[in-house]
Amino acid sequence: MTSVEEVFELQRGTTVTRPASTPRARRAMPDTLVAPRATTTLEQRRRWERRYKMLLHLTDAGMIALAVGVTAVIQLQLGAPLLDTALRASLLCALWLAMLGGTHTRDAALFRPSVAEYRGVAHATGLAFGALAIGDALLSLHGMQLLLLVALPSGLGLLMLSRWSCRRWLTVQRGRGRFSSRTLVVGNREDVEYVVTKLSRSRAAGFGIVGVTLLDGNAREIVVDDAAYPVLGNVNVVARTAAELGADTIVVASRPSGDAEFVKRLSWQLEGTAAELVLSSRLADVAGPRLSFEALDGLPLIRVEIPSYSGGQHIVKRALDVVVAGLALIPIAVIYPLLALLIKADSPGPVFFFQERVGRDGRLFKMVKFRSMRTDAEQQLALLQEQNEGAGVLFKMKDDPRVTRVGRILRKFSLDELPQFWNVLIGDMSVVGPRPPLPREVTDYETEVFRRLYIKPGITGPWQVSGRSDLSWDESVRLDLRYVENWSVLNDLQIMWRTAKVMLQPSGAY
Repeated sequence: MTSVEEVFELQRGTTVTRPASTPRARRAMPDTLVAPRATTTLEQRRRWERRYKMLLHLTDAGMIALAVGVTAVIQLQLGAPLLDTALRASLLCALWLAMLGGTHTRDAALFRPSVAEYRGVAHATGLAFGALAIGDALLSLHGMQLLLLVALPSGLGLLMLSRWSCRRWLTVQRGRGRFSSRTLVVGNREDVEYVVTKLSRSRAAGFGIVGVTLLDGNAREIVVDDAAYPVLGNVNVVARTAAELGADTIVVASRPSGDAEFVKRLSWQLEGTAAELVLSSRLADVAGPRLSFEALDGLPLIRVEIPSYSGGQHIVKRALDVVVAGLALIPIAVIYPLLALLIKADSPGPVFFFQERVGRDGRLFKMVKFRSMRTDAEQQLALLQEQNEGAGVLFKMKDDPRVTRVGRILRKFSLDELPQFWNVLIGDMSVVGPRPPLPREVTDYETEVFRRLYIKPGITGPWQVSGRSDLSWDESVRLDLRYVENWSVLNDLQIMWRTAKVMLQPSGAY
């Protein structure tokens, strides 16, 4: 029986030695009981996490204070009572900061995609203003109108800008090898190579791979994207290998067959050594945000929501398309005379080029673009097929002789695609979506590729902001299919923003 004194010693984390004269007790309990202590590597990880969160605390507070302070000054100028204004401003600042912390937006800023972070910031902002509005209604106060009209949009905009700036800074630091998790990837070779490929291509994710442990094979290293990663240890010494490498994150790409307790046992062994154990599943590449996790009597369940291709979200997407297209066509109409003059002066023929494309559910429509090729381009296509540099069923040439001089400039900066906003306005296309295919491409599709036609094609999309013509056919299809199943309005807005940057710094456009 453990004495009261020993219990207090155990709670303080002090080592307790069992009496040598009680062999039965020694068999039931280890000779020493002490909670795992953090290693130097783990402490370093926690230190830079705290530093970055402190940066977010300061920038959040500064942006909120600025937005609320300006609103308060406007209220005072309009004759609002000083005490009520100061009280409401202070309460809003406190609520706003509390909601940002309570919804874990700063945790999301470290290791989750930017969309998740921005969505969390918007959600926390809504909760803060909602709570203040309820309080004002219960206390019969006045003055919420100006807060909603000024503080809400300006504060949310400033918060998004500051979070974006901090994320950009963090990405730069991670590119230099700082503020990243030292990562060990464990699993079968095929799964390990898949995970390493995905993690190594995204520095912003913060995974710096320092080694891998294979459950099969005896390789000394694996090579992914021309980078070599050492193969260290084996399935029985994963925790020790992580400690020797100074790894603070272990990614399990696959577990040994027949060992259902592997992950739980490994998590125990890593206590005090690593900060997190990440379980990778190829299911996430298909389901993405449609995944949800829950436990039922200790049974971990992963729910995958079946995607829907109609309903309220698609109505919102259509409304966004109409607004964006309507606004975009105004400046396009202004620059149209200049572009038309340049196109006509460079080569004879019409200003616009109409081409039949395949839209949602296989419906054909006429897509409009500024003409960037000679008028006999379609007739010359058969002669150029042997020089095709495109991926899969696509036809692409970096130095296509059919492209005019002005056309090369239009294509480089995607200006030839601006008239497609008319297709968006009349409902043939969406602003964001899969690339609109040609009928001859669709006839060569394999079974699963037809899923690209479940939603409207887009002017821009994941294909356009991820490398365009430089991508392989399989990668292009994977990006489009993932978008079709997992799109969201917030993700569409992010792709639009990334498209603007790609137009200024074009890559893979020819």
